[in-house]
Amino acid sequence: MSKNWNKYKPPIDAAKILEACPAVTVGESLEQFQNLCCGAPGQSYYEVTYDIPGKGPIVEATVARVRNGIAANYPDPSIRRRDPNCMVIADNLPTNKTTFEKRFGKPFTSLRAETFAWLKSQPLTVFGFIAGQKGMGADALAIVPSNATFFAFGLGLLQGMIPFDEIPEDFNPQAVVYVAPPFRHTHFDGKQIVVHNRAPGMHEVFSYNLYPGPSAKKGVYSILLDLGEKEGWITTHCSAVQVITPYDYTVCFMHEGASGGGKSEFLENAHREPDGRLLVGENVITRERRYIEMPRTCDLHPVTDDMALCHPSIQNPSRGKLRITDAEKSWFLRVNHIDHYGTDRTLEQLTLTPGKPMLFLNIDAVPNSTALLWEHIEDAPGVPCPNPRVIVPRESVPNIVSQPVTVDVRSFGVRCPPCTRENPTYGIMGIFHLLPPALAWLWRLVAPRGFGNPSIIDSGGMKSEGVGSYWPFCTGLRVDQANLLLRQFTDHPRVRYILCPNQHVGAWKTGFMPQWLTREYLARRGSARFKPELLLPARCPLLGYNLHQIHIEGHLITRWFIQVETQPEVGVEAYDKGAAMLNEFFLTCLKDFDDPKLDPLGKDIIQCCLNGGKQDDYEKFIESKN
Repeated sequence: MSKNWNKYKPPIDAAKILEACPAVTVGESLEQFQNLCCGAPGQSYYEVTYDIPGKGPIVEATVARVRNGIAANYPDPSIRRRDPNCMVIADNLPTNKTTFEKRFGKPFTSLRAETFAWLKSQPLTVFGFIAGQKGMGADALAIVPSNATFFAFGLGLLQGMIPFDEIPEDFNPQAVVYVAPPFRHTHFDGKQIVVHNRAPGMHEVFSYNLYPGPSAKKGVYSILLDLGEKEGWITTHCSAVQVITPYDYTVCFMHEGASGGGKSEFLENAHREPDGRLLVGENVITRERRYIEMPRTCDLHPVTDDMALCHPSIQNPSRGKLRITDAEKSWFLRVNHIDHYGTDRTLEQLTLTPGKPMLFLNIDAVPNSTALLWEHIEDAPGVPCPNPRVIVPRESVPNIVSQPVTVDVRSFGVRCPPCTRENPTYGIMGIFHLLPPALAWLWRLVAPRGFGNPSIIDSGGMKSEGVGSYWPFCTGLRVDQANLLLRQFTDHPRVRYILCPNQHVGAWKTGFMPQWLTREYLARRGSARFKPELLLPARCPLLGYNLHQIHIEGHLITRWFIQVETQPEVGVEAYDKGAAMLNEFFLTCLKDFDDPKLDPLGKDIIQCCLNGGKQDDYEKFIESKN
């Protein structure tokens, strides 16, 4: 089979690698990859090891065959989460990102040649996939060392490997993912590095580590964003779900946000206490708890988990609402919140007895055991890894929606720290806020990463993930993405925009309950308009509008969870200090968009913010038909 790879129509450099390497395994099926993850079908444990000059053999990953799939772990804790600084750009095309030459002091040309030379010395696995969907993405190839087949397995799950016998005649790769793990030791001081090299008709991704987050997952996302930037469309960073109320009314929510902003959690049923109640929050000072009883919640039909194609071919401009469809074939689910049996019984049951192969990462499982989502690998004794993951095929998800959907409510999630009189912070958001479209666009420009992010290596504090919260994965210009986003907002005037915190509401620890309760409340309202007298301008204009009160199934949500300044532990003074922090953050981030290429409407909206604009001012920029 070593000669059959020509069927993939690889670019010249890839063809030379496959021609020279000692052996080529072509991708026939995901089951084939699953059988080879541990070296051979009969083996249940394998160490992915590379001989590093001057350092000797280094184990990059351990792989165990378990009853419910494959479990892979990394001896180096720094590889268990995505490094936000891992992306560098190798080409000379327009970009706002750090270039390889600027960061490392030399062009990428020589390292590219070294990488190709190393790959030629290795037995390799190659397979084809589509980044996105047919007609809404790009044909692509992956070239992976055969001893790291678990990585190929993960990438094939995420993007949908095309079986070799089913490669269509018109398959024409526009992207290639090259995987070369040893170079992080020989050239990058052990750091995660992913190099993007763009050329006309070709996007090369060089993954110099085996954690799939920045390459198999976000690296492919970069390919889609680059393609959309050229063609005038966006792949949004969001989850989406059709919510069906007990009264058979359907509302589609699209929930965006930086890593850790609650995207995957938005697809989950609200977590219940042992007695069935919902814990709205626990006061961090008094330890008082507030509950709500809701015998029946809405039915959930998930659409996307992290990446949604907003391709022109599926839009219907006459409806005034955005249409989206999933960009992935499997979901890269973080399960750090599942720390004991029964936390999320749907996902637990789904992964315990899967109908399709699954890949577990950072889960402590021994060969031939069952990988359990709550058994997280430890970064240090007594310190569980904050980023355990499982890759779940879409077709295994109950009630999955595989067709394009129309978005009714577009939500943005923010991780918030506690805010108290003694320690004022930006954690001043109520359970949810209604935003004018122009203000909702600004939130996506700044996209705060927020408090206690579990998905990436971070030093803490409030940082920006930028336009649409997908800026960390973009290879081009910030202003181009801002303009594309703005056009989305002006073209779809019937979408409703909200802001939703998680983790804390003022002095109350809430986890993801605010977004779950908001989902229940707004789904029951459907497309009903809010009466003006029910909307109160938030004390901080950047937070849009509060509701005067919220009733869910006859239960009143305490005003403290809506207007945080009314909490005794917070008060007006601490709230205003938090608002000042938020305002300063916006002013700092919006400086990045002082660009002559920015749409004039966008310039006016930003200037409104810089001038201390109020809610009424933002209403004037983009007409809303809600």
